[in-house]
Amino acid sequence: MWPFDEIDRLERRAELDRPAAPARAAVHRLLDDRKPLKDALHGVWLGHPLHPVLVQVTLGSLLSASLVDLVGGRRSVSSGLIATGLLLTPPTVAAGAADWSDSNPDQQRVGVVHAAANGLAVTCYAAALVQRARGRSGRVLSLLGAAISTVGATLGGHLAYHQSLGPNHTDRVRDHAPQEWRPLGRLADLPDGAPVRRDAGEVPVFVLRRGTEVTVLANSCPHLSAPLSDGEVTGSDGDARIVCPWHGSEFSLTDGCVVHGPATAAVPVFAARVVDGGVQARIVESAGAPTL
Repeated sequence: MWPFDEIDRLERRAELDRPAAPARAAVHRLLDDRKPLKDALHGVWLGHPLHPVLVQVTLGSLLSASLVDLVGGRRSVSSGLIATGLLLTPPTVAAGAADWSDSNPDQQRVGVVHAAANGLAVTCYAAALVQRARGRSGRVLSLLGAAISTVGATLGGHLAYHQSLGPNHTDRVRDHAPQEWRPLGRLADLPDGAPVRRDAGEVPVFVLRRGTEVTVLANSCPHLSAPLSDGEVTGSDGDARIVCPWHGSEFSLTDGCVVHGPATAAVPVFAARVVDGGVQARIVESAGAPTL
């Protein structure tokens, strides 16, 4: 259905990779060596992506200003709402850029157009304030900003709901994982210190043997479903972690919680035991581990 078919086509427009590549590289240069800032922008501390939280206030302020202008309300009220939205734009953009830079190519293509539309909308709102400072109404620019913001918001919704950038990709693991003990193979057949994939019932799981100790987690990264068994194990003892092979999220091997983003949700944890030389696992019944 139009216009959503057109948005689907954006995902395949390889020419959008040209502006995406330098923008992505710039974001990584700024954030990769500043993990506390990067984690804060992703929303690791919140347990939820930060960008959509900020968008509610930023876009809400700007669109409210346009509604005031549409019905002929007080210009001072509209101007105050525009100023609020513009003040919140930098952190909103920063959080969105952090998430976008750690996404897949098809998501980044839509994200480039999303960012361009929002940038144009913000320019309209800023220009409306400039016009008002010069004694003009700025009403047309305010309404134009609202129209363009709607396009940007539609693209943002497509990223979140159609392309699943932001949701927890392991949210339904507990619905499908076995509640009873399931065999994962012989302990002696597991490599020591190297993660492997096994299946607990119908659910793929990450299995790591360290001596006689076995750690079992869901195998999908909550961020974008990368196979954690292809990742690298770092640290030792209580600080051991698995690093996602796609975007570098780090999860504690003790309880599955997020140590570093872009992921914001914990990896579901399985209980493990060894019985007569065989490894068994079942899902842990708790609601999940909090983020650090």
